[in-house]
Amino acid sequence: MKIEHIAMYVTDIESVKDFFVKYFGAKANSGYHNLKTDFRSYFLSFDEGARIEIMHRPQMSDSVKDINRTGYIHIAFSLGSAENVDRLTSKLQSDGYEVISGPRTTGDGYYESCIIDLEGNQIELTI
Repeated sequence: MKIEHIAMYVTDIESVKDFFVKYFGAKANSGYHNLKTDFRSYFLSFDEGARIEIMHRPQMSDSVKDINRTGYIHIAFSLGSAENVDRLTSKLQSDGYEVISGPRTTGDGYYESCIIDLEGNQIELTI
């Protein structure tokens, strides 16, 4: 069994799509738009087969995304090496994204950093 994809509602679907394409090499499909409900979505595919579905619809609530809460908390991307983690962390930070931890080796042995994306979601960069 494998996880087929994860999905997340976003406020600015085009900017989120561009973020994942620019920094993580995602390939976006042509998108879907339901004219009746104004629901929109893209599937973003990554080299190793993982996919994220980003979705938008009018009148969504956007609660504060406290890091210390229950539920899904972050998405992690394996970048293959500590150098790649360092490089992407530095690039994201220089482009204005908040780095909330790392790069560092955690107590359980992961080399990682964590950033906050343009919509307040936590993304972990690891080897």
